[in-house]
Amino acid sequence: MTTRTSTRETPRPFLKWAGGKRSLLPEIMARLPDGPIDLYVEPFLGGGAVFLELARQGRIRRAVLNDRNPELVLTWSTVRDEPEALIEAVRQWPVDERTYYHVRDEIEPAALSPVEQAARVLWLNRTCYNGLYRTNRRGQFNVPYGRYKRPRLVDEENLRAVSRALQRVVLYDVDFETVLLMAGPGAVVYCDPPYWPVSRTASFNCYDGLPFGEAEQRRLAEAFSALSQQGAFGVLSNSWVDETVGLYAEHGLYIDQVECRRSINSNAERRGPVPEIMVTTHPWGEAAARAERTEARVA
Repeated sequence: MTTRTSTRETPRPFLKWAGGKRSLLPEIMARLPDGPIDLYVEPFLGGGAVFLELARQGRIRRAVLNDRNPELVLTWSTVRDEPEALIEAVRQWPVDERTYYHVRDEIEPAALSPVEQAARVLWLNRTCYNGLYRTNRRGQFNVPYGRYKRPRLVDEENLRAVSRALQRVVLYDVDFETVLLMAGPGAVVYCDPPYWPVSRTASFNCYDGLPFGEAEQRRLAEAFSALSQQGAFGVLSNSWVDETVGLYAEHGLYIDQVECRRSINSNAERRGPVPEIMVTTHPWGEAAARAERTEARVA
C-alpha cells in the first residue's frame, strides 16, 4: 500500500543545484504515468526535485536513487538517517568570508565524520555564490563566497520532511547503467544526465570529475531505449541540439521540445528560458490518445 504524506510533510529540494528541474516539473509530471509508483529509479539524482515532488504527492512506494558524486550521495544518506545530527552540525561554522575559504579549502573532508562531511556540503551550498554546488575536474568544490547577509543554513522542517520521504529509498554511487538495469516491469525512471554541449565551442561536462562525453551520451541512449523492453517507463531530459534529437530519434523514442528557465548562471542575462529535449519511452498525452484510438479500431 502506498504511504501518503500528511499535510506537514511537504519535502522540497534542500540544495540549490545547477540544472535543477523545479521549473520543468509540470512538463515532467505530465509525461509520467498516473497513480502509485511501485519502484522509482533516478540514476542522476542531483538536487532531487522530481523525486521530492513525487514523494510530496505520496506516489512512491520504493525508490532507487543514484549519483556519481560521493559527497552528494553521503549528504542524501545523512539526511535520511541522521537529520537531527546534520541540523546541529551545519551550525558549527560562523558565516563569514574567512571561515568560508577555510571550510572550502583547508578542511579535508576525509578527516571529518560522515555527518560533518554532509554538513560541510550543505553549509557551502548555502553560503557560496549563487547557492551553487560545483566542483572542478579533481572533484574539489570551487565556488566563491556568496556574501549573503543572513543565509538560511538549514530549513529544519523541510530537512525532516525530506528525511521521512527517504525512508524507503536505497542510495547508490555507481554507473548509471547499473541502476537502469534495476528498473523492471512497472518501474518509472527519470534521467537528468550531464547535458550535451549547446555550441561547438563548448565542451562536454564532467560528472564528478569523470568525463561524460559523446561515448557516455550514446551509452545512455542505448540503456534508456532498452527500458521499454524491461517493462519500465522512462522520461529523460537533455539539451535541445541536433545531436540529441538525432540520437534519440535513432532509437524510435518520443521527442518533444520544452522550455526551461535557468536561475543559476554567472551571467544574469542568460537566466531566461532555453530549449531542452524531453524524451519518453512511451507515447503520452495526445500521442497516447491517438495510439489508443488506433488500437481500438484495429480490435
